[in-house]
Amino acid sequence: MVEHFNKPIFRAIGQAADRLGLETYVVGGYVRDLLLDRASKDIDVVAVGSGIALAKAVAEELNLKQEVKVFKNFGTAMLKQADWEVEFVGARKESYNRNSRKPIVEDGSLEDDQNRRDFSINAMAVCLNNERYGQLIDPFNGRQDLEKTLIKTPLEPSITFSDDPLRMMRAIRFASQLDFHLEDAAYEAIKKEKERIEIVSQERITDELNKIILSPKPSKGFKLLFNTGLLELIFPAMTKLYGVEYRDGKGHKDNFYHTLQVLDNISANTNDLWLRWAAILHDIAKPATKRFDKKQGWTFHGHEDLGARMVPKIFKQLKLPLDQKMKYVQKLVRLHLRPIALVKESVTDSAVRRLLFEAGEEIEDLMLLCSADITTKNPNRMKRYLRNFSLVEEKLKEVEQKDRLRNWQPPVSGETIMESFDIYPSKEVGLIKSAIREAILDGKIENNQEEALSLMFEEGKKLGLTPKNDL
Repeated sequence: MVEHFNKPIFRAIGQAADRLGLETYVVGGYVRDLLLDRASKDIDVVAVGSGIALAKAVAEELNLKQEVKVFKNFGTAMLKQADWEVEFVGARKESYNRNSRKPIVEDGSLEDDQNRRDFSINAMAVCLNNERYGQLIDPFNGRQDLEKTLIKTPLEPSITFSDDPLRMMRAIRFASQLDFHLEDAAYEAIKKEKERIEIVSQERITDELNKIILSPKPSKGFKLLFNTGLLELIFPAMTKLYGVEYRDGKGHKDNFYHTLQVLDNISANTNDLWLRWAAILHDIAKPATKRFDKKQGWTFHGHEDLGARMVPKIFKQLKLPLDQKMKYVQKLVRLHLRPIALVKESVTDSAVRRLLFEAGEEIEDLMLLCSADITTKNPNRMKRYLRNFSLVEEKLKEVEQKDRLRNWQPPVSGETIMESFDIYPSKEVGLIKSAIREAILDGKIENNQEEALSLMFEEGKKLGLTPKNDL
């Protein structure tokens, strides 16, 4: 391992540690990612003694001008060197009260510190002291578990998860991020201890959930959440999508697994968290809108509108941001059927204009979501849908270039209408603006001020208004 720790930052930490007489190790994620050949600039350093004193000594060793950030309440310190971020902490021993995931912390040995780690792959340490520089200390065979692609707890998993229930989410997150699998004992322990998640704050749960969503193939994490019973506790609205109901020999697709397929499809093309959330929520209202008709079979009429109305409540429950990100997801959920509808019928300029008008800057993201939503297993139908979808995309580009409807602003403002007819704000102003908008979207007039003004006077006349110049 010595060859991996030749960078000046590690040598400086080792020299400062020797000067203070402190056993010192790089631990956790940096060692794991190094062995996985994953880039990492975050280094966790454990000293058997004062991590704060070591951080200050390292800053002196490197002649750093900036102050070391010290967090006395946590007994930690942090410093930045070039693009490295190093956190220092003293080796700790932990014990837990059942009603809290906050441990009682005492000074401890390296062994104590490794025992408290969540998983064997995160419990490896590399010594930075000169006598044992680069030596790997791996008491729980984390390196072997990396080779086996195994998520395993250092100690008995039920105790590990009961002590800190967030570790159940972290176990699934690592399995999803790294494409690893859970050790059988860990999997069964999560099923057994799942109710303990109730003592974890929603913010911490959602942080882990978002990391699962940002995995290369997030369906892996969601299937583990679902199969262990955690998903029902942290995101029950999603579990309601599960299952197929049959009536008169007719069944609908399983909307839970369909949603996971859409999520995987879109994740292959974007790392945008909120676009991935739109994929998760696009069909969220299907259980509430499910109806059976003897002629049509199963229908989910209006699920896009109800789904959009559900988005703020879900974001609030999950402590997701209630800002433009929420409105973005809401818009995509509301519009997600529109491009598909265009695929199924002859594409008119008017329909394309209306889609451009409503989607605005989100049109590309909407098209990406709708493309991901095509999950048919019938190869001929898939080929036909994708071919027609390409035609819609071409039509969108053509109409946008001609009519400039993205983030459309009316060529005639309400102020212009009021001034032209010498009137105050009123329903007539709204009626005229609406008539101009509809005429442009229907292609009856061009999207320019000259034609819009002409129509404005026509509509004003119908409403009994007199142009100001005629007074």
